[in-house]
Amino acid sequence: MGGQPLYLEPRLETRLRALLASPGLLHTLTDALGSPLNLVVPDQLADNVQRFRSVYGAHHLAGQVFLAHKATRSSALLRRLAATDAGVDVASLGELQHALGAGLTPDRITATGPKNPEFLWLAARTSVTVSLDTRGELEQLATLVRKHTLPRTRVLLRLSGFETSGVRVLSRRSRFGTGMGEVDPLLDTVERHADVVDLVGVAYHLDTTSLTEKATALEGCLRVLEECRSRGLRPRAVDVGGGFGVDYLADGGQWERYTTELTEAVLGTRPPLTYGGHGYGLRNEGGTLRGRLGLYPAHRPVAGARYLDELLAHPAASLGGRPLAALLLEHLYDLHTEPGRALLDQCGLTLTRVLEVRDQDAGGPLLVRLAAKADDVALEEHGVLMDPVVVPREPAGAGTGPVPVHLFGSLCLESDLITRRTVFLPRRPEPGDLLAFANTAGYCMDFHATRAQHQPAARKVAAWQEGDAWRWCLDDQYWPTTPVGGAQ
Repeated sequence: MGGQPLYLEPRLETRLRALLASPGLLHTLTDALGSPLNLVVPDQLADNVQRFRSVYGAHHLAGQVFLAHKATRSSALLRRLAATDAGVDVASLGELQHALGAGLTPDRITATGPKNPEFLWLAARTSVTVSLDTRGELEQLATLVRKHTLPRTRVLLRLSGFETSGVRVLSRRSRFGTGMGEVDPLLDTVERHADVVDLVGVAYHLDTTSLTEKATALEGCLRVLEECRSRGLRPRAVDVGGGFGVDYLADGGQWERYTTELTEAVLGTRPPLTYGGHGYGLRNEGGTLRGRLGLYPAHRPVAGARYLDELLAHPAASLGGRPLAALLLEHLYDLHTEPGRALLDQCGLTLTRVLEVRDQDAGGPLLVRLAAKADDVALEEHGVLMDPVVVPREPAGAGTGPVPVHLFGSLCLESDLITRRTVFLPRRPEPGDLLAFANTAGYCMDFHATRAQHQPAARKVAAWQEGDAWRWCLDDQYWPTTPVGGAQ
């Protein structure tokens, strides 16, 4: 491979570190339930909610933290969420039904995303707050409420296309939300349907990690709230969506080194770092680097609750330069957030069994086939690069030093790569060992999972600690009450 091994070691907090230090439990679970296997840690979710709540407290703000349900299909995690004071953001009829069945009351649920009539009907019937993207959605909801004599429905207006000082700041268009140039007709429609909808606030959804863009959007929402008040409306909340991010890696230096050497590999000035010379969006055109690196910034020192803290401390350039939190507090507006990935940080891992290890050319990467499909792990589908942790079947002997490997899935497709990147492991894996992919609870274990070739999608278990011991049960058997019937 040339040069030093390029590790991307996962960041592991206390619970995941303790789980990975329990190889007997992990092998027992995969022996009984198969590989791949998803393992979630519900108590970590409660800790993450508290981290976000502490930021609200530091800025003296009220409001709600909503888990973005689309990031997970776990019943255990949703039921544990119901035992906190947080809520859930649902984006489909199935997610709404799941949330209600998990114990979330309607006042703790917000409905977003594309909506069909059934989704809208159940949201309105149960008095869930509905986030509306367009005047068309507003008209559809009002018609449905009147036709079925449903309760007056609480609504948020989702906005987009924010500007500051007359200059468009956002570089990406969004298909979610009404453009700022259409706010007046949207508010006219709200007033026309005031007998069936109650405007409780405004919202935005931005697919960006840029703090400046999110701050600009929040400023725009504050200006719209003032316009609402001038019309006699009484909205009281701003929903800033999600996108707070996760810091996946233990060492930011490893990330900087890897991305630097990846560009060199694409340009051909060092040996390849990926299977088939894949460039993750980068390409070599006549010795010139082209394209854009299509990877999640796996090392983000300011992520999660810390990112929210920085957003709230950001000065509102178009509103006198005062911190955004101060403006929210001054007007007694509630702040709503919708973290998905960030609330699920450290909430689970995916276990895969090593089936086969093959040698290639002398000194070349080993070919390692796992009892899993790329869709079961799906880290790379979300642009996340992170090393797995080896959980040996037998106690590890003397280390063999760093070993480069290519990780393949169990489908008969050349494209079934668990990771296109050449991964360095601390020793040669053996059939029967487990590779544990940490921090997959947010999107990576559920969003792309399929049953291709009649191969099963990963089963899921929930684990919790009782003293120094770990206990577990199947995901859909977990409740926040003291679980019984689990196995150590």
